[in-house]
Amino acid sequence: MNLIDLHCHLLPGIDDGSKDMATSLQLASQAVENGVDFALLTPHHMNGVYVNHREDVIRRTDEFAQALRENNIPLTVFPGQEVRINGDLLTALDQQDILFADEGNQYLMLEFPDDDVPEYTNDMIYQLQQRGIIPVIVHPERNTKIMRHPELILDLLEKGCLSQITASSYVGTFGSKVETFSRQLIEAGQGYIFASDAHDLPGRKYEMRQAFDRLRQEFGDELADEFDNNAKAIINGDAVTPHHLQPIRIKKKKRFGLF
Repeated sequence: MNLIDLHCHLLPGIDDGSKDMATSLQLASQAVENGVDFALLTPHHMNGVYVNHREDVIRRTDEFAQALRENNIPLTVFPGQEVRINGDLLTALDQQDILFADEGNQYLMLEFPDDDVPEYTNDMIYQLQQRGIIPVIVHPERNTKIMRHPELILDLLEKGCLSQITASSYVGTFGSKVETFSRQLIEAGQGYIFASDAHDLPGRKYEMRQAFDRLRQEFGDELADEFDNNAKAIINGDAVTPHHLQPIRIKKKKRFGLF
């Protein structure tokens, strides 16, 4: 498989991902072994802990690409950011300090806090869309508020956002609850792409191939090909084709079926 990974933390020493160049090269080798040929490098940006400015990420990506060539690792990398939704995001856009998934500045890899969807989210999404930006909501399946209130992600998708499911979530690495919710999102037409979200941490490895194998087994070749093509469309700045699974509301299970 020739896979595209739109979310990973391979750049050394700038966030909670790879700690040094040796680790980054090891992770890159694992990516290639897992079938990944192209990777968007997305260090955390503006998440309250890490700030990784656009020009710094571009420079560090160039350095990493050179190291990959010197070590004969056939992984093509592009500079990106995992941008936390925050009140200063529009200012950062005005200051041209934001990196997108594509060179046309259309697709933004947007992160929420682990346990929240801020009250100003709808207004921020509207402001981004007014600028021609399509937010790609990363790992909604691990957001505890979305897990409790899945209508939140459906509402954003109906507004025109896309979503990225972490491959490891779908194959069970983050536990059964996250695995089940990942499957529910996909079944409800609320997943658009897989990404690794690889870190240098236990349980944050490359499982893209495994996720696609399971997706083909559980949902068929058509949806798996769609996930693959959507990632290609995003990184190329092309339109994401309409989902063949129309997003629908996830039905909450009722206790004992009594109420």
